Amino acid sequence: MFLWKTWKALSTAGVMGINRRNADYVLKYNKRHLYPVVDDKILTKERAIAAGIHVPDLYGIIETEKQIDQLDKIVAPYRDFVIKPAQGAGGDGILVIGDRFEGRYKTVSGKIISHEEIEHHLSSILSGLFSLGGHRDRALIEYRVTPDPIFKSISYEGVPDIRIIVLMGYPVMAMLRLPTRQSGGKANLHQGAIGVGVDLATGLTLKGTWLNNKITKHPDTTNAVDGVQLPDWDGFMLLATRCFELSGLGYIGVDLVLDQDKGPLILELNARPGLNIQIANDAGLTKRCHMVEHHIAKLKKAGRIETPEERLAFSQKHFAAVREPVAEADSVDQPAAE
Repeated sequence: MFLWKTWKALSTAGVMGINRRNADYVLKYNKRHLYPVVDDKILTKERAIAAGIHVPDLYGIIETEKQIDQLDKIVAPYRDFVIKPAQGAGGDGILVIGDRFEGRYKTVSGKIISHEEIEHHLSSILSGLFSLGGHRDRALIEYRVTPDPIFKSISYEGVPDIRIIVLMGYPVMAMLRLPTRQSGGKANLHQGAIGVGVDLATGLTLKGTWLNNKITKHPDTTNAVDGVQLPDWDGFMLLATRCFELSGLGYIGVDLVLDQDKGPLILELNARPGLNIQIANDAGLTKRCHMVEHHIAKLKKAGRIETPEERLAFSQKHFAAVREPVAEADSVDQPAAE
């Protein structure tokens, strides 16, 4: 009886479970042949660059064991860089070099590693140690993001990122993911990072979730995680909105970062975004997704297709954190005034 009441309460609140996410959204809106676009970080980056969408600069790609010898040449102009598996998941296999030291490399955590150790790591990436399904992989070497100073008081090492769930080009929910000591400086919730809800309308942070519990302060800095105004929020939102055209996938999680010099950048896309974002926002995804689907159906009936800017205006109007999503009028919404 208790489980039934709990399920009923969650359903009434519009909380989306994994079965509904998979059946009603992932399988319905994400065509399998398009998955490589988001599962391979190199393909995602190449698509984004072609579309004029800002991403961290790509320094080089290593595809074979023989090409590992090119590492020195690729990283020669840079003191810091990031090595990633193209098909990695959950932050596994990412190596972040923050500086050079006496012919060796220093990670952002301060560990000194040799050139041979980096070569071994690259070999592990190519063998598929970190890839989805254990398949052979490629390694990309790219620009290391320097977090905006605004995150200094609410993050532990690493790079905070922003996850925005997008349905058919309409942002429906967002959260800021903050690294902790427990997560090893990585912004992955399953490794111990914090998820903080973000108001879609304003970019103001809300309460947070850590290890599936609601929190108000960062466990390492002890500073409040709510009430932080994220800079250039509309820029983040528009980038996420445009990822619908970029990927062709209808239900995605867009991961972005705020670099202190380059501004908002897209890190990667996820065709199966997690559901903890609902805890961080203290709100359910289902009602918001239903509202978007209802809106799209009316647009189709009226013979209209909205631009990314119009989709952004719709989401910010209806999904602001200060109120529950408002019911639509019978007529199709017109774009908000500039």
